[in-house]
Amino acid sequence: MQACYASSSSSTAKVVALTFFLLLVILGSSSAQLSTNFYSKSCPKVLNTVRSVIQSAVSKEHRIGASLLRLHFHDCFVNGCDGSILLDDTSSFRGEKTAAPNKNSARGFEVIDRIKSKVEDECPGVVSCADILAITARDSVEILGGPSWNVKLGRRDSKTASLSDANSGVIPPPTSTLNNLINRFGAKGLSAKDMVALSGAHTIGRARCTTFRTRIYEEKNIDSSFAQTRQGSCPSTVGSGDDKIAPLDVQTADYFDNKYYQNLINKKGLLHSDQILFNGGSTDSLVTKYSNNDNSFDSDFVAAMIKMGDIEPLTGSNGEIRKNCRKPNN
Repeated sequence: MQACYASSSSSTAKVVALTFFLLLVILGSSSAQLSTNFYSKSCPKVLNTVRSVIQSAVSKEHRIGASLLRLHFHDCFVNGCDGSILLDDTSSFRGEKTAAPNKNSARGFEVIDRIKSKVEDECPGVVSCADILAITARDSVEILGGPSWNVKLGRRDSKTASLSDANSGVIPPPTSTLNNLINRFGAKGLSAKDMVALSGAHTIGRARCTTFRTRIYEEKNIDSSFAQTRQGSCPSTVGSGDDKIAPLDVQTADYFDNKYYQNLINKKGLLHSDQILFNGGSTDSLVTKYSNNDNSFDSDFVAAMIKMGDIEPLTGSNGEIRKNCRKPNN
């Protein structure tokens, strides 16, 4: 019996190992199909077309750059970078837009619509909405003073989205502990360093009162004058002023730089999930490093963005190229 058990156990282990290897090959081949020159022949003007729309949108409202960057992040974390966050709900379908992490906060969809329309005019049925999100994220960062990078392209669009998956906690909430942040990013193949670097995206943008109320009224690891200032526009009563917004970076909210990390060292992180990165834990040293070295932050942020863009892309014959980012083709 023992010999039979050992043999069976060994065979099972081999099957598990082979399955794991094949999974790695499949995932690796998907991201390997992405390339920075994917549209060089099929839609050579796509980058300039996207950038012109983003430049116009950001010149009218700097905040939109942060919103567009966030769309790419929220898209990739739920079933991969597949454009699923852009799908509208219908009478028979509920997608990601009304999920807790996105409801009343995800924005910029009209800008994506304008980009898609212009890209379709240039090269119909060629460029995916998922790729538009990736390009848009890069352009938003660069236009607001941050680093640039060559975006890997070739993703295709999903034909569906999942409200339950978006609500499952894969997108870390603003109340996250450090372990939760590390684990959630780790589940997507991103390291703790990637997580801290990507959190630096909060150097631009705003957050709603409802996401930081508890922090400014109840937490102790917060600068008192900073808390009082925020309390002035965010009442303590739940339901009162929930949608009032405040900058995530108290110094330079409309400019992409490393001031976010300096704020954390000074206990001026707006969200609990911001300040927890510098609170006596394992990521303190990274926050200190980025606060002192903008170039180091930029390079690590770029590397993390490229890795994030590789999360479970649809390639080859999977998915489709949507004609309208808000709905499947059929």
